[in-house]
Amino acid sequence: MTVLEQPGSSRSKSSLAGPPPAWRPRVDPAPLLPDAAPYRLLGTDAAGRLDSGLLTRLYAQLVRGRRYNAQATALTRQGRLAVYPSSTGQEACEVAAALALEERDWLFPSYRDTLAAVARGLDPVQALTLLRGDWHNGYDPHEHRIAPLCTPLATQLPHAVGLAHAARLKGDDVVALAMVGDGGTSEGDFHEALNFAALWQAPVVFLVQNNGFAISVPLAKQTAAPSLAHKAVGYGMPGRLVDGNDAPAVHEVLTEAVERARGGSGPTLVEAVTYRIEAHTNADDATRYRADSEVETWRAHDPIALLERELEARQLLTEEFVGATRDGAEQMAADLRERMNADPVLDPMDLFNHVFAEQTSQLREQAEQLRAELDAEAAGHTEDAAGTDGSAEEARP
Repeated sequence: MTVLEQPGSSRSKSSLAGPPPAWRPRVDPAPLLPDAAPYRLLGTDAAGRLDSGLLTRLYAQLVRGRRYNAQATALTRQGRLAVYPSSTGQEACEVAAALALEERDWLFPSYRDTLAAVARGLDPVQALTLLRGDWHNGYDPHEHRIAPLCTPLATQLPHAVGLAHAARLKGDDVVALAMVGDGGTSEGDFHEALNFAALWQAPVVFLVQNNGFAISVPLAKQTAAPSLAHKAVGYGMPGRLVDGNDAPAVHEVLTEAVERARGGSGPTLVEAVTYRIEAHTNADDATRYRADSEVETWRAHDPIALLERELEARQLLTEEFVGATRDGAEQMAADLRERMNADPVLDPMDLFNHVFAEQTSQLREQAEQLRAELDAEAAGHTEDAAGTDGSAEEARP
C-alpha cells in the first residue's frame, strides 16, 4: 500500500483515474506534423506553376555554387586552404536558404555553409578566410547580416534564436535562418534553441540539411524518430520535410517559413533530405563507411540535373543562357583562384583584435608580451644583417 492509498488520504480514488488537467497539450499537434514524404515540385504537375525567372535564377546560382565547391576543393589540395567541407550535392539547400531571405534578415551558417554565404552576396575569398586560417572570421557580420561561420556543432542555433527574439522585442522586422546538419540535431544546443524559439515564438527558421552522415555516423545511429522534421512537434512548432535536391521546393518551403516567422507565427523546423557527395572534409576518407554505389545513386538525383529537365521542358536551357551561366561561374573561380594564390600579409598582433569589445587585462598582458618578442626578434634580424654586411666588407681584398 502506497502513501496515496492510505486511509484518510487527501486524494480520493477518483482523482487517481488520470492526471490533472494541466497535462493537456497547449496546441493541437496534428497541424505541426510533417508530410509522410519529402515535399517535391520538380517532376510533378505542380512544377507548371513555378515562375520561370525564379527557375533560371536558381539554376545560375546552382551552377556557380558547383564551380565554387570544385575550386575550393582544389585549393585544399594545393595547400591554399587548411580544410574545406564541401557542399557538393547540397547546393539546392545552400542557394535556397540565401534567396529566401530579405536583405534585413540574418543568416546563421555552419562550417559547411560557405556557399550559402556566397549566394547571399559575400565575397568568396572572405567566405574562405576562416578555413584558410588567416583571420578570426573574414568578414563583417553586421555588414552582410551573416553570422560567423560556426565550427562547433549547433552552437549557432541559440545565437539565431537570441538575435531573432531581441529583434522582435525592439520592433525590428527581422527573421533569422539558422542552418545545421543532421549531426547537429544530436547536440544539446539544438534542443535548447528549439525549446526557447517555440516558447518565445521567435521569428527564426531552422534548416536541417540531412545529408545522411555526421562524418561517418549514419542518421539511423543518431535517432529513432520517423524523421528529423518530426522533432518539431515536441517543441510546439511546425515541421516540414522537403526534397533537399529540389531547389524550387526548398525555396518555396523556406520562403513560407520565413514569411510565417515574420508575420508573428513563430519558428519552423525544415528538414531537407539531401546527400553529401564528397567526403566530410578533405581530411576524411568516406570510402571507409559508405559504398560507391550509394553515392552514384544520389548522383542520379543531382540538383542541377533535376532543374535542367524542367528548364529544357520550358525551352529555357538555351546555348546562350548555359554559356553565359558557365562563363560567369568560371570567371568567379578564376578570380577566387588568383586571389587565394597570393600570400596574405599577416600581423601577429591581430590575434588580439575582435575578441572582446574592450580587451581584458589578461589579453593586454599577452599582447605586450608578444609585442616585446616581435620587437626583440626584429632587432636580432637587424643585428644579424649588420654583422653579415660587416663580415662581407672585411673579407673584401
